[in-house]
Amino acid sequence: MNWYLTAFKKYAVFSGRSRRKEFWIFSAMNTLIYALLAFLEFQLNSPGYFMLAFTLIIFIPSIAVTIRRLHDTSRSGWWFLIYAIPVVGPLIILFFMAKNSTEEENDFGQNPKLN
Repeated sequence: MNWYLTAFKKYAVFSGRSRRKEFWIFSAMNTLIYALLAFLEFQLNSPGYFMLAFTLIIFIPSIAVTIRRLHDTSRSGWWFLIYAIPVVGPLIILFFMAKNSTEEENDFGQNPKLN
């Protein structure tokens, strides 16, 4: 839970680096929450307001943690724009998110595993 909250503590911090653990736990928890909200919306026969509200809440932290994760692999945050390429873009981002951190200090800061 601490790794999930870390992304919210750094709500709009687009500088620095994030470990794989922070990114993947944030993503997994969001997926779980989306599944629970989808079930709730289905049971209540609701038009999707809960999921919309949650999406708006996590929109900026999701972009921020993804950009910090890109920094951790020695890539500029501008690589985030590759999401715009249909099918291939998200697969490339997925590959970058799964890649190991740059061990040494890079242009974006010290390796977060060493902190």
